[in-house]
Parts: sequence; C-alpha cells; structure tokens
Amino acid sequence: MHIAPFDNANKPIVDVDDPLVPLVYFNIVRLAAGASFPYRVAGYETCIVPATGTVTVETAGQTFAEIGNRGADVWDGEPEGVYIPTDTAAQITALTDCEVFIAGAQFSETLKPFAVRAADIDLVQYGSDDTKTHRKIKHILGAAYHDRVGRLLVSELYTVGAGGWSGFPSHKHDTDRLSDETRHDECYNFRFKPDYGSGLQMLQRIDNEPGDAYHIMNRSTVLIDKGYHPCCVLPGYEMYYFTILGGQSQRSLKQYFQPTHAAQLHTIPGIMDMVAKFK
Repeated sequence: MHIAPFDNANKPIVDVDDPLVPLVYFNIVRLAAGASFPYRVAGYETCIVPATGTVTVETAGQTFAEIGNRGADVWDGEPEGVYIPTDTAAQITALTDCEVFIAGAQFSETLKPFAVRAADIDLVQYGSDDTKTHRKIKHILGAAYHDRVGRLLVSELYTVGAGGWSGFPSHKHDTDRLSDETRHDECYNFRFKPDYGSGLQMLQRIDNEPGDAYHIMNRSTVLIDKGYHPCCVLPGYEMYYFTILGGQSQRSLKQYFQPTHAAQLHTIPGIMDMVAKFK
C-alpha cells in the first residue's frame, strides 16, 4: 500500500492495530525550537529518530539530551535515536526546529530505555555499481541491541550513487515458518535527493505472477504486508528510506528470497553480510 505525502499534523501515519500492518507503528512529528511533544503507545515499543534537528527525550525518569545532529536533510550527518519501552510515557523537546520519526513494533513486555548515538550505528554497505544495487544501510536498532529490544528493527537505507535498485534479489517475510521465513510487517518512508526525484516500489505477491507498482515520491510512505518488494530510484537521483520492521514471533528477520531470482544472491557483492545484520 502506498500512502502519498501529506501533512499528518503530528498524528500517526500508521496507528496501532493497523488493519494491513498491525505489527508496526509510524509517526512523523514536526516541532519548532522549544516546542514539546508527549506521547505514549500502549502495546508497542518505539524508537525516536530525528530526521533533522536536535531533541531531548525524557522517559521513565531518564533524560537523553541532544539527540540528533543532522541539518538540512537525512544525508546531512549520522542518525541517532532513543528506545522507548512499551506503554511508557515519553516527551520530545525540540532544541532546534526538527522533524522526528517515531517507529514502533507490537510488543507486550516493558523493557528499559536507552540512547543510540552516532558512534553506535552499525553500518553495512553492499552491492556494486555494475549490478545497479549499490547501497548503504545504517542500523539504528540492529543486531547490537538484540537483547535490549523486543520485536523492533529500525534502519536507514541509502542508495549509493545516482539511480539503482534496492531490496534485490526480491524477498518476502510475511509468514512465520521457521527456519525458512519469519512474519515481519514493514513500513518505509522515502526521501529523494534532490527532493523532486522519485522512484518505484514493486510488490509481487506470487512468484512469476503480475503484482503492483507504486510511484513513490519524496515523503511517500509504503506499507508491506505480504509479497516480494524491491524498489528503485530514477537515474540521476539518490534515494533514502526509513525502515521499520516488527516481528510477530521473534525479532530476528528471516527473509525468503524469490525463487526466480535467488541465483542473484551470488552475483551481488556483500549481500549475505546484509542479511546477517537483520537480527
């Protein structure tokens, strides 16, 4: 499903118990310097990630100061974030004008909050210019926090260079059938550089049968409930997408690669390192 860019007025774009992707939650909050935004999400653990600007986050009696260091856009610096436990009140206070992502996953237990600083980001780069698959992944809540987070995975994905494909070889993760595949609902929010760039999100539910394709633009949100889902950006533009994954029965993601294209796993440099980091 494609949600076209719109002003969400600081209200969830993907709310709790969404009928299509109930395992994930997503909000974008825009604040002027000095303004605050309190929130609490029952049944979902969340992670606060400034897309731009700097914030202070207060939760569970702790204060995490000066989170976020990016200026003009998501290419301008490294991500930072704060993990907010399930059903725990949090307040975001803007130290500068800011835009903040709030990512969430359904989880019943209440853990402990913590901050993820730029130096803690787990970086993976794979693919190649020759195969048009060159991209960089910055894991905010990745493998390093497996024992501190319930079901939530949060990452930022960048195409490297101008143009190319992402999420290929095509894969899906819509059915719990371990050890071959896990059920993880997924949500993307896209950005393009320059911001008038655009791309394509494919969604092929059955191997070798026609699927759907969505024209994605700057600030488009895409929800992935089932099927194989590669995407691409027009030549001459860079693409970024904020990625939220919520697992049904476990946090570690087990992708099932589309049989028709599975042989491509051996043609794209570093792809198995990428797969190993979604834990």
